[in-house]
Amino acid sequence: MNMNLLIVEDNFNMRNLIKDLFAQVFKNIYECDDGSEALKSYTINQPDWVFMDIKMKEMDGITAAKEIISNFPDAKILMVTDFDDDDFRKAASKSGAIDYVLKENLEVIFDIINNK
Repeated sequence: MNMNLLIVEDNFNMRNLIKDLFAQVFKNIYECDDGSEALKSYTINQPDWVFMDIKMKEMDGITAAKEIISNFPDAKILMVTDFDDDDFRKAASKSGAIDYVLKENLEVIFDIINNK
């Protein structure tokens, strides 16, 4: 595929795991470690997909997702998190995220990106 990905994840090891897992799917993979950098990176790189963590130091992923989608309504953001939490799921959906995936189930992302 000829798609681009932005990974927004504060855990270096998790970023590398995601990058390795999806290297065959995405032509270019961009990354940043906080939601506060996500809009700038999105604006510059215009990725096809964003995989966004929820809990990060400066700006959380839900706030960052809202910011990106308010500027780029067609952005495809997937929340990728450790938190199996209904309130986070609802907030992610309200932010405009396409789906919500637990880090323990990363393989489901392949189906999501192939069906959207």
